[in-house]
Amino acid sequence: MAMQRNELVYIGNRLSQKGRNVTSIDTLSRLLESEGYKVYKASSKKQQVVRLLDMLSVIYKNRNIVDTVLIDTYSTKGFWFAYLNAKLCRFLNLNYIPILHGGDLPKRLENSSKLSKELFGRAKINVAPSAYLLYHFKKAGFENVVYIPNTIEIKNYPFEIRKNIAPKLLWVRAFAAIYNPMLALKVLENLLSKYPQAELSMVGPFKDNSIETCKAYAEKKKLPVTFTGGMPKEEWLDHAKDFDIFINTTNVDNTPVSVIEAMALGLPVVSTNVGGLPFLLSNKKDALLVPPKNTEAFTEAIEELLRNNEFTQTITQQARKKAESFDWESVKEQWNEVLGGSG
Repeated sequence: MAMQRNELVYIGNRLSQKGRNVTSIDTLSRLLESEGYKVYKASSKKQQVVRLLDMLSVIYKNRNIVDTVLIDTYSTKGFWFAYLNAKLCRFLNLNYIPILHGGDLPKRLENSSKLSKELFGRAKINVAPSAYLLYHFKKAGFENVVYIPNTIEIKNYPFEIRKNIAPKLLWVRAFAAIYNPMLALKVLENLLSKYPQAELSMVGPFKDNSIETCKAYAEKKKLPVTFTGGMPKEEWLDHAKDFDIFINTTNVDNTPVSVIEAMALGLPVVSTNVGGLPFLLSNKKDALLVPPKNTEAFTEAIEELLRNNEFTQTITQQARKKAESFDWESVKEQWNEVLGGSG
């Protein structure tokens, strides 16, 4: 039985309860609770202003009993949520720890340098889940930053060697323009000329009108693609058994957990070479990396996997080894140290 540890507030978007993808607040808070921490979470409110007010309210209500406030921090609208929650923490003399997620945070550091110094410079510490963000925050002069990777529980990811892979593609991401879901459809269209049995499943909630564009394109081109919408993690992990290649088409990224999960499952990964991905993946060692927005290069990488079965098995085995380093059992002591141990 876990010992009683510190009491925490965790601020983030718990919108998986509303059909969105699971995020850090869902997974990390549960793992911290398994270690004996008491975690007060906010927020699952869908409307943005209501969600912000709920977050601020949870911090204020628990101001006398919590030791630390964890704040999931992104680079666009989420930056302002983090900034305002951190401002309240400082007013209440509470320690706060931004957990850095946004793939465009390096750009935010440049474009909002004064606000960034206020948010990140006055934090107890900043947690970078990728070497990419650690590098950029150090480069920007922040010394109060530590690398703790995104984590999974490796026992939940059965590794499967795919001996004869087919062009059965799986894409798992929210439908948003920055993740370039249209590239997945264009790659599928390319593959069909050589591999008429090619198919694609796109798993993820609909965040902007890119889903409408994708559906219209798929219908016009009569593409064999399914749009499942958001799925609970257990469902998409089970769904993944029916596919042979994981594709990540994003234009902006940090260290997506879905890619780590695909590596753990034995799905060979083809990804764009953007943001934190070259810090996570080693080209032709545990994945294939291609330039963003390049349909031809992406298609060719998939064909390389289909042509060379031995090579594909080698990189998936190396990918599994790397995924094992993200296991909670390897990561939890770093969190205990940051949060002050057993209290």
